[in-house]
Amino acid sequence: MGRARRARKIAQAAAYGGGVGVAGLGALGALGYGILRVEAMMARRIVGQRFEGAPSDSGDYGSGSGAALRFVVLGDSTGVGMGADHPHQTIGATIANGIAAFSGRPVELTNVAVIGAESPGLDEQVERVLAAVPEPDVAVIMIGANDVTHRIDRSVAVRHLEMAVRSLREAGAEVVVGTCPDLGAIEPVPQPLRLLARRWSRDLAAAQTVAVVEAGGRAVSVGDLLSEAFSAEPHVMFSQDRFHPSPAGYARVAAALLPSVSAALDLFGERSTPTEPNLRRGESVGPLAVAATRAVTQPGTEVAPAEVGGQSRGAHGRWAVLLHRIRPTVPAPVHVGAAAQGAADDGAGVRPGTDGTAYAPVGTTDDTAHDTVGDAVLR
Repeated sequence: MGRARRARKIAQAAAYGGGVGVAGLGALGALGYGILRVEAMMARRIVGQRFEGAPSDSGDYGSGSGAALRFVVLGDSTGVGMGADHPHQTIGATIANGIAAFSGRPVELTNVAVIGAESPGLDEQVERVLAAVPEPDVAVIMIGANDVTHRIDRSVAVRHLEMAVRSLREAGAEVVVGTCPDLGAIEPVPQPLRLLARRWSRDLAAAQTVAVVEAGGRAVSVGDLLSEAFSAEPHVMFSQDRFHPSPAGYARVAAALLPSVSAALDLFGERSTPTEPNLRRGESVGPLAVAATRAVTQPGTEVAPAEVGGQSRGAHGRWAVLLHRIRPTVPAPVHVGAAAQGAADDGAGVRPGTDGTAYAPVGTTDDTAHDTVGDAVLR
């Protein structure tokens, strides 16, 4: 069965309360599952120990005229910012600062994400966030990794995510979901566990995408966004536990989400002047399940609701648009000598890191990347 069909099946089972097996383990067999248990124990020895807590990033960001934009974050440890050293290094804080800069308005961030959260835990998070912020303007949800590692039934996980998106949409919020990361990209995890983790992660991410778009939200593929950087500079892009992102890793994820959040808030007028998909970048409008399947293999890809001929659905279900928005530049590590470090200290365009490296701006890997952040967020 292809991933598109599996995604539709999982999403349909979620909608009707069915089940498709615990994290896809049904066809694996007892012997294979036993091997995986042993390798999972090996992986836990390789991957560092869990952190105790994470910085609290709830608060006010930016300044300007007008009422503050109400921004809420839900999800798991990536939403919390486990691995960040400072509240301003989290995904939520980075996006809040970006929204404030592009809108010219202050942003009030309320973060209710929970370390170790699984998708069923989103029910309680939605209740808490709507009690604190009854009418949020935009919400970001980061969820999925613990559903895979804890073997949560995928249809159950997807159903709770879809309910969370619908509840937030009913409260008036635009919703952007960072789908399940590709756990097969975590290099300390041995084979064949990595291969299976990749399949489970991508299947869940595709099903999440279908459910999120059906509920009126936007899904952004996190995928293996950090895998290449992890291979090149694991001590910089990942935190000391070798599993959660470092501040530089969170900046990369936030850069993938910020353009979609900005578009959801209509900061650049896309609602009044819709942009056509850029075929040169592989963007397109087509059946939702097909778009979801393509997105999981292309990190940073957005999938959102679309219409064809004024209709939201076709013969193959919901229409969706697949977009490769150009991302803002993010910090990347560069090793510097004494002279360059002096320039960094003088504010000459290089910001020193805490580990003897410095961070300099780098562009997106997209070949059609623009040089300005304004162009980056527009597309």
